[in-house]
Formats: sequence, structure tokens, C-alpha cells
Amino acid sequence: MKEDMVNKPPHYQEGGIETIDVIEAKLGGPKSDHLRGYYLGNSLKYLTRAMYKGKFLEDINKARYYLDKLIGCYDEEENYKDEC
Repeated sequence: MKEDMVNKPPHYQEGGIETIDVIEAKLGGPKSDHLRGYYLGNSLKYLTRAMYKGKFLEDINKARYYLDKLIGCYDEEENYKDEC
């Protein structure tokens, strides 16, 4: 089976718990500005270096992974204009 380097990188699976699960718990969950900032920062990191690492598609997919997680933090009832 091919490794999924975007959604489930094997090096983040070591120790029986995925690293993103630890980060989400420690930063306060989806309503936390700390976690939302983490997702946004990682999205920017992957987008800004995508042209230079030689793995363009993988990096923009990683950026999308974190953008999707950021979008998932918001409930439909929240006013997106306040967050822009």
C-alpha cells in the first residue's frame, strides 16, 4: 500500500498517536484561536515553499489539508465576515 504523505505521513504516526491529534488537544480544540492560527500558519508555510522544494503538488495538497481543517473549525452559524 502506498504511503499517504499528505493526510497520514508515517513519520507522524510513531508512538501510537498521530502528532496532529496531540497538537489539536494541546492547543484547545477547534474553537481555539491558537489552533486556528496553527492551521493558518501551516497553510502559509506549505504554500510559500511549494515552488522551491521540488514537491509542488504534495506541498499545495498539504496546504489544502490545513485549510480544510481551518474551515472545519467554523460552524455554519458563525459570521465569516468577522474572521476575514
